[in-house]
Amino acid sequence: MSATAATMAQIPAAPATQKGRMIGYFAMVIGMFMAILDIQIVSSSLTEIQAGLSASADEISWVQTSYLIAEVIMIPFSGYLSRLLSTRVLFTVSAASFTLASLGCAMATNLETMIVLRALQGFLGGAMIPTVFASTYMMFPREKMAGATVIIGLVATLAPTIGPTFGGYLTQLFSWHWLFLINIVPGIIVCLLVWNFIDIDKPNYALFKGFDYIGLGALAVFLGSLEYVLEEGTRNDWFADAAIRNFAVACGIGAVLFFWRSLTYANPIVDLKAFRNRNFATGCLFSLTIGIGLYGLVYLLPLYLGRVRGLNSLQIGEVMFVTGLAQFMSAPMAGILARKVDPRPVLAFGFALLGASTWTMTGLTGDWQFDQLLLPQIMRGAALMFCIVPINVIALGTLPQDELKNASGLYNLTRNLGGAFGLAAINTIMTERTNFHWNRLVDFVNPGRVEVQQYIDSIANMFGDRTAADQTAFAMKMLGNKVQAQAYIMSFIDVFVILSVLFFAAAIAVVFAQRPKPAPAGAGGGH
Repeated sequence: MSATAATMAQIPAAPATQKGRMIGYFAMVIGMFMAILDIQIVSSSLTEIQAGLSASADEISWVQTSYLIAEVIMIPFSGYLSRLLSTRVLFTVSAASFTLASLGCAMATNLETMIVLRALQGFLGGAMIPTVFASTYMMFPREKMAGATVIIGLVATLAPTIGPTFGGYLTQLFSWHWLFLINIVPGIIVCLLVWNFIDIDKPNYALFKGFDYIGLGALAVFLGSLEYVLEEGTRNDWFADAAIRNFAVACGIGAVLFFWRSLTYANPIVDLKAFRNRNFATGCLFSLTIGIGLYGLVYLLPLYLGRVRGLNSLQIGEVMFVTGLAQFMSAPMAGILARKVDPRPVLAFGFALLGASTWTMTGLTGDWQFDQLLLPQIMRGAALMFCIVPINVIALGTLPQDELKNASGLYNLTRNLGGAFGLAAINTIMTERTNFHWNRLVDFVNPGRVEVQQYIDSIANMFGDRTAADQTAFAMKMLGNKVQAQAYIMSFIDVFVILSVLFFAAAIAVVFAQRPKPAPAGAGGGH
């Protein structure tokens, strides 16, 4: 990729007027939207992809896992590449590679090819996400920053929200191949516009000297193994599985080596000095928390609607549409507040509103309809915008320009890791709590109790044409299914309680952030 980028960098960019820069910037935002959307777009269509590729149920999850592992490695590495190649070259190469990999995914005929191409899609396309965040703070003066942060905040939260629904819609309307073909035309347009209108920095080829190959390898082992453990741990009973134990050990070794290289090497792959900035460090913790909320809630509600309510992907999309609409509606207000007032109270309000939305879900039953889900979704959509915009300002708004590219990668990494930690924790909690509630409820459905026996008799009498033994067996099976369903719903409630406590705690923790002050000289707005 670097050789191609070096060649491309010799070609002069078209003169970029302010209008041209805005065109290029919005093209970059579209590219970021595509990269984030593709994290979740396959999640509701894995069954169809499995059939098309003749894969097993256990294997098909790697269509999503391979993308996540590769992307999480590229995101922190992108800061180094952006300084090495320039924003223009890196983003264009990233978008072009992502587009080609998308075409390859659509043409894949077996699982092995699909996994390799999804990994390439995630790795090469992953650079687009942090590059947009860094470019926002490099291109816009402080007085215009709020509107830009609203746009990238809306994209960062909306893309995961609509990803599963949009993917299910495309698959039902056309075929699973369109999950990837949908990227082709926008990808080509993004490449052309970014190449012609973005010229905000120059490449620094001196960074080739002393390239830290050991640090890059350690980064890949550390984050790749961590993502694998978090993705596969719940399915494989965590450390009872030999592969999980081996990857956990590799993660620990990779982490030690990576942090040692980052802190001691003269030209590290990922420079951690941005964490000396108190607001950046606290902003990353908030980003980790919002990642848990964003990806965790996008996972939980469709899970309830699909498994408990029995809705298909289009019906789930109709319910989930409310969250996206609430995000759009609240985005202007979030932008105004980010520009006019201290972002800390706005962030505290956002986390408190997010906590209130999940607390409302603790009254969940097995027959909640659109009406019962309406208010929690409105609150969640608004809360996400009131969180993500202030977090962007707190974490990135006060850093010097020479630290932005590297810091943006670290910042975006925390959100993705928050999602990975959140999903792993949610799945583990639900498994454990479902078993816990099942064991407790079984005590109350003892056939020796009069009420239980009356229920069994009422069910058995509905099948008078069967033998008494068959009637009783069928009634007991139906009773067991009801108990299992109730235990499952109670596990949802437990998760919503835990998430509520987390978000309320985050609202209180905002006091540890400092009020953002103007960035050091040369930071942002230089163009």
